[in-house]
Amino acid sequence: MSRRTLISVLSVLLVLGLLPAALTAEEVVAWEAYDRDAEYGVVSQTDIPVTMRDGIRLRADVHRPDAPGRFPVILTQTPYSKGGAGLGGANPYFVERGYVHVVVDVRGTGGSEGQWDSFGESEQGDGYELVEWAAAQEWSDGNVGLWGASYLAINQLFTAALQPPSLKAIFPIVPSADTYRDIVMAGGQVNTAFIPLWLGLVTGTGVQPPTYTAQDPLGAAGAVASHAGSVPAFQGRTVIDSVTGGDNAYDGPFHRLRSPIEVIDRVEVPAFVVGGLRDIFQRGEPLVYEALARGLPHDTKLLMGNWTHGDFGDGLPTAELPVTLDSIALRWFDNYLKGDNTHINRIPAVTQWVRGAGVFAPQQNWPNPAMAPERFYLRGEGGLSTEAPSTDEPADSYRMMPISGACTGSSTQWLIGVTESSPCTTDNRLNNELEVLYTTEPLEEDLRLDGPIGARMWIRTDREDAVVVVRVQDVAPDGTSTELSTGLMAASHRRLNVDRTRVVDGHMLMPYHDFTREAQMPVPAGEAIPVNVEVFPTNAVIKAGHSLRISVGPSDVPHAMSPLPMLGNSLGGTVEIIHDTAHASYVNIPVLR
Repeated sequence: MSRRTLISVLSVLLVLGLLPAALTAEEVVAWEAYDRDAEYGVVSQTDIPVTMRDGIRLRADVHRPDAPGRFPVILTQTPYSKGGAGLGGANPYFVERGYVHVVVDVRGTGGSEGQWDSFGESEQGDGYELVEWAAAQEWSDGNVGLWGASYLAINQLFTAALQPPSLKAIFPIVPSADTYRDIVMAGGQVNTAFIPLWLGLVTGTGVQPPTYTAQDPLGAAGAVASHAGSVPAFQGRTVIDSVTGGDNAYDGPFHRLRSPIEVIDRVEVPAFVVGGLRDIFQRGEPLVYEALARGLPHDTKLLMGNWTHGDFGDGLPTAELPVTLDSIALRWFDNYLKGDNTHINRIPAVTQWVRGAGVFAPQQNWPNPAMAPERFYLRGEGGLSTEAPSTDEPADSYRMMPISGACTGSSTQWLIGVTESSPCTTDNRLNNELEVLYTTEPLEEDLRLDGPIGARMWIRTDREDAVVVVRVQDVAPDGTSTELSTGLMAASHRRLNVDRTRVVDGHMLMPYHDFTREAQMPVPAGEAIPVNVEVFPTNAVIKAGHSLRISVGPSDVPHAMSPLPMLGNSLGGTVEIIHDTAHASYVNIPVLR
């Protein structure tokens, strides 16, 4: 298509209202290189006390350009000790290009006083005060942005929801949306992979002597003592309660308070969201974007790479994405904090890596408006077809033994990339021996997937509970089986919240379950029951000659294990997967044609 033709098409789209008003036909939506040369040296001040409303003193490191004047500020709030390299410390890239970077230990961590209560009310309130404190300093021009990854991204959303006047933009990298469903208790199962590692990291860094110990030994000792007090009060109670089936094993006030999706409609500043198709927050990142874009459609962007939680940004730049995460953030902040016109409107609203194709591709929105779900039915003799069963095919079965999942892509995902070098985590064939498989014939044409996936499994068990794990896989002609996404669900939590379930063209794509004590249902032994499983969103192409495979099994270790009461009710049971004329089991796939 010639440039003249392209401009004509864009002009028509603009008239029809299909392009944002801020975008002219001359400004083609496409990624372009952006960067600036380093201009400044870096001057640092460490362990500056910042007193909060209740008298608790947080400690901040301030990294400034080595020049007089006032500069815009980038604020990062970390629980991993602000002096730690790679875990939330300073980024000199921004400082060298004319920003002050302020890094603060959140309450109860690092050098800051108080007890750690992850994303609790006090910590959320601190974010507002820190923004306004940074804006008022002599080295600040009054414009503040937020930047950081993981925990340091999640707290950006909470801070922005409080609407501090000096906050102008945020750049959350790999944030979550829903604490319960994304990470802690997906499918009603305890996260036994990432959560222990994470709590251990925060606890370990929290009890180390602060860097100001020599200058203020009494203050440092008091900080460490208060940090140690949070171990039984927060870390220990949270883990024990979840594992033993206490209140934290159910959704409720504890998880709602710590879920950004609950307050995200209050965010009124531009946001650039970065996520990963193999990240631990794979589910939540597009939901964060979707919710933010409702209020700021032209000032919200989403970039989803082929990343785990431990390697976000790796592989950039590419031919179609000639930037790094730092240079994207620089462009974002130059526009919204410095007031430069960096043509943000030329950046595609959504850009995703396409698994199986090995490229980044732009799209208009998430979910993709061009997506249309297609239903694939589980069939007898391991078949998978778009045709429903027409006869009473015999059921298949698996045993409720928590042994499957270790040799899967899920293992790499939930151990944040640690096991990626193991062949069994890049090829599911070994794990497939432990699960029931349903596979299409080799595809005659490419099958393009983009969006959330919904599975409906009819099961029957001889115990009081069961777990259903559904994996979506791409099977190559040589038999290599690549996991594209996974979902899991406890049968006792199967009650569907119809009002909050995502349905597209009559197809359930994102079933929503309340996961409360009140919503739990008995699992009658020997009776057929439907279990709707939310399989996390993905973006991929299964090439012609390959096959689509659905595997169904009892567990997803090391990612998740049942709380002890549920484990006792299900262990050793036989679970039948039913796929007959009266009980059609299927998976709804988000297809682009």
